Amino acid sequence: MLRRLYDWTLSLASGQYALWALAAVAFVESSFFPIPPDVLMIPMIIATPHRAFRIAGVAMVASVLGGMLGYAIGAFAFEQIGQPILASLGKADHMEAFNQHFNDVGFWAVLVAGLTPFPYKVITIMSGWTGMPFWTFMITSALARGGRFFLVAALLWKFGAPIRIFIEKWLGPLLLVFCVLLIGSFYLVRFL
Repeated sequence: MLRRLYDWTLSLASGQYALWALAAVAFVESSFFPIPPDVLMIPMIIATPHRAFRIAGVAMVASVLGGMLGYAIGAFAFEQIGQPILASLGKADHMEAFNQHFNDVGFWAVLVAGLTPFPYKVITIMSGWTGMPFWTFMITSALARGGRFFLVAALLWKFGAPIRIFIEKWLGPLLLVFCVLLIGSFYLVRFL
């Protein structure tokens, strides 16, 4: 079923309303949809490299707005909607422990989830559920999602289709390593 959903999402990239489809996918991916907007973004940018940064901008804005929906689900409907979504992603057992420490590192959690392949929807829902300050969540989401989507757009704009395999295979793990190093360096400087 997931493969059919993936193929259907990919087919939207070549349609007349591809930009609208990207906005819709980026929006719903931030709160409950399992397919990331990169699936649409990458073929759209390869087909029209001159629109790379416009495509990234649409993905970023829609993703951050979708993150607001995820935040609202966590804040106002966690028991009815948020908990089943997190349970379907295999995160239900970890919710209590996660809640205890989340707001202490909330900025970093949103940043890492927004940049890496970690399911961003988990962080949006948890941000609302734990009561993370809304503007901290929004600013960090914009930084993280903008960083991710504009990096993909810049790589595709500069290198074209040959970089696609690198992006799909290695960009997520490399961004995760970058985030770990960044966070580690902040903690190292803090304790020196």
